[in-house]
Amino acid sequence: MTVPTPKLYIQDVTLRDGMHAMRHQYSLETVVAIARALDAAKMDAIEITHGDGVAGGSFNYGFGSHTDHAWIEAVSDVLTHAVTTVLLVPGIGTKHDLKDAYAAGARSVRVATHCTEADVSKQHIAFARELGMDTIGFLMMAHMIPPAALLEQAKLMESYGAQCVYVVDSSGALLPEQVAERVKLFRAELKPETQIGIHTHHNLTLGVANAVAGIQNGAVRVDASLAGMGAGAGNAPLEALIAVLDRMGFNHGCDLFQLMDAADDLVRPLQDRPVRVDRESLSLGYAGVYSSFLRHAERASQTYGIDTREILVELGRRKMVGGQEDMIVDVALDLVKAKAQGRAAE
Repeated sequence: MTVPTPKLYIQDVTLRDGMHAMRHQYSLETVVAIARALDAAKMDAIEITHGDGVAGGSFNYGFGSHTDHAWIEAVSDVLTHAVTTVLLVPGIGTKHDLKDAYAAGARSVRVATHCTEADVSKQHIAFARELGMDTIGFLMMAHMIPPAALLEQAKLMESYGAQCVYVVDSSGALLPEQVAERVKLFRAELKPETQIGIHTHHNLTLGVANAVAGIQNGAVRVDASLAGMGAGAGNAPLEALIAVLDRMGFNHGCDLFQLMDAADDLVRPLQDRPVRVDRESLSLGYAGVYSSFLRHAERASQTYGIDTREILVELGRRKMVGGQEDMIVDVALDLVKAKAQGRAAE
């Protein structure tokens, strides 16, 4: 007799990480249609905000077509099964913004920090718990520090009240064994009641494999998006992940065919730039660069005549992290100057 596996918690990020692929220009009609489809397919949670989280709309990150409140409210109004979830990056979003998101219908929040900066999440995690929200710590760019150091950051988030802590491969740079090592360590060292989550990107074509590696080593929450819609080469494609989990016998509770239909009929037609592994997005994973830098780097490439790959590799060499989008132009200009000096020296 086969013993059923514990129910996984499937978190869709099409409407948040997918914002990066759309330059944060989803219409309300589009987010409602996608949310309805995901809800019908029995998604556990649906994340909806500007790609950089609540209050992310700015000159630095790009302005959204609507306010976060409007997006959150539109999605919340049509959900009957999934939990409306938001992302908040301390320093971008405030406690006031989180309270507004709650008023609009959000009942779960991922408080996201760079992998070495968990201490800035304390007040936001505590406030989310005061609101009664499902509260998650989200450690981005998890490839940049050793597993033991990442664990110490996870313990901080746990001590602040996070009910779940995520290993977040924002660059799609981790290999399956590296994901396994981090998640396994979290599971061994965090409290038994603290859940572990895994968020992957597909820049090295490992989005699904890394998600599975996380699940096999103790992650019970897993992120994915329809057609992989997300920054860089996108996230683990939700429909592909569910197909793999089906084949492996994991209990996920989602309707595979409905997710396939939503990916092909609703999401792929929206992509003005194909979300795929190509020479530019592959360079993100290769160089360990924040996935949402892609379209910013492509714009700088067009403006200054520098290969996008050169910009991305230099960003990786300089260890640039999320929030430093304004430095991409500076890097492009430095590369232009260096090329000009090289030609002059010849």
